[in-house]
Amino acid sequence: MKFILGLGKALTVAFWGVVLFNQFMPQPLPLNLLINAAGIVVLSLHVLEVLFFNGSLRGRSHRWFDRLQILLTGIFHVMSIPRSQEAPSHA
Repeated sequence: MKFILGLGKALTVAFWGVVLFNQFMPQPLPLNLLINAAGIVVLSLHVLEVLFFNGSLRGRSHRWFDRLQILLTGIFHVMSIPRSQEAPSHA
């Protein structure tokens, strides 16, 4: 699972590299618009993920860094955050 998350993060960062490269050296017209549209859609989804998973970042030592990583890699970072172990209740 760790390999898949790492690969997902690497491919997402590569995607952002393509989007950034397209800003400095625009590709031919139909491809240029598709790359920009994909970038806007993915960025919007990542912003929604930050808002949705913000509560689960409580108790983390570097919450702002986690938010930045979620903006960059999305659900791949969320899935790599260890779940907090809840204390079992004794009846």
